[in-house]
Amino acid sequence: MPTYQYRCEKCHETFERVEHLAEHEAAHPQCPKCGSEEVQHVLTQFVAKTSRKS
Repeated sequence: MPTYQYRCEKCHETFERVEHLAEHEAAHPQCPKCGSEEVQHVLTQFVAKTSRKS
């Protein structure tokens, strides 16, 4: 399952959450620090690992 990063607009806390792809579209997480619902999804980089050698 992918890990998504969020940032609270109220207290500026950055936190991560593991969600299914389908769950992510409807997700409205609360900030774990202040409880605010004013959170924004933060785009993050990712690395794909494969078992094949290049």
